Amino acid sequence: MGSLGPMEIILIVLVVLIFFGAKKIPELAQGLGKGIKEFRKGMKDVQEEITNPAKEEKRDETKK
Repeated sequence: MGSLGPMEIILIVLVVLIFFGAKKIPELAQGLGKGIKEFRKGMKDVQEEITNPAKEEKRDETKK
């Protein structure tokens, strides 16, 4: 088991084209991009919360 070779990638692309059609692929790519963007934003928020817990506590106290 190793990385994907060029033939495997071509096969995957062809299967995706056949399964979804050429018109749906841009929509799927856009949705995937948005999902990755949200995931990265969530990861950044979690990292900030871990590295700066005091800042988060102050923010919670001001909400009360």
